[in-house]
Amino acid sequence: MVKVGRIKLGSQGLEVSAQGLGCMSMSGFYGAPKPEPDMIALIQHAVRSGVTFLDTSDVYGPHTNEILLGKALKGGMRENVELATKFGTILVGGDKVEVRGDPQYVRAACEESLKRLQIHCIDLYYVHRIDTRLPIELTIGELKKLVEEGKIKYIGLSEASASTIRRAHAVHPITAVQVEWSLWSRDVEEEIIPTCRELGIGIVAYSPLGRGFFSSGTKLVENFTQHDVRQHFPRFQPENLEQNKTIFERVNEMATRKGCTPSQLALAWVHHQGKNVCPIPGTTKIENFNQNIGALSVKLTPEELAELESFVTSDAVKGDRSYGIGVTTWKESDTPSLSSWKTA
Repeated sequence: MVKVGRIKLGSQGLEVSAQGLGCMSMSGFYGAPKPEPDMIALIQHAVRSGVTFLDTSDVYGPHTNEILLGKALKGGMRENVELATKFGTILVGGDKVEVRGDPQYVRAACEESLKRLQIHCIDLYYVHRIDTRLPIELTIGELKKLVEEGKIKYIGLSEASASTIRRAHAVHPITAVQVEWSLWSRDVEEEIIPTCRELGIGIVAYSPLGRGFFSSGTKLVENFTQHDVRQHFPRFQPENLEQNKTIFERVNEMATRKGCTPSQLALAWVHHQGKNVCPIPGTTKIENFNQNIGALSVKLTPEELAELESFVTSDAVKGDRSYGIGVTTWKESDTPSLSSWKTA
């Protein structure tokens, strides 16, 4: 078993495992929810293996993923993990999503997550999506109060623009920003990543395997069920998949030369982006989890990194990274200024 090291995430003192575990797919989204006993066994296996940074959200399920983690971590295991959850996105039927960041909701959501997780304090609490109807300062101001009250330790943002990150950080230090970052999702490198590094903010990379594409290529699409949201994503549509298949084939060929799997190679690329970067690949199978942590032992030279990146230029990737379910991404997450809000 590969030894999983530790990294400092951000500059406020949070230390996490070098690789985390995204728990979303255990409770749906990428297919039907998986059997609870199997997922509890997977979570506990992860923690015993050294992957102690666990990522969830109140919208996963909704709510059932937090409940699952609460059950899995009961007893002495809780003290060995860094638990991250999120608030701010609410499923209101079908593909409709409401985003809320008002102070009253922030507090209520936190209290409910604490109950479901069966804990007294959340290690890292993210704003899952930015409520563009009100200043980010109001959302962060309430989170700051929750820190002072001991209900959360550190504050994070997910899918926030560079200007939103700066404004939030001015109210209370932001420990981590979660972004979709992988070999074929690299647009965050232009503004988001440099801003985080300038401010001493850790970077958490979700979907580092391209939502599973770098694990199995087009076979992934062949196995989609009716409950899998990925069937709607542009990159998996027939008109785009044929070109994107070439990317996987090149990554797979290089992985064969390196003596690793394509998913390990793709994950290794993320690990090589800096000491303040923590990928959180998700899985529902122990064997896939074991394979993922194997990426930590894959070393890449500057020449190999350049070769990998040459496969996945912006021109080579066909289709947007998401399919738009009414949730803001960092490109549209700017909020009204506090001064204009007060005078309105």
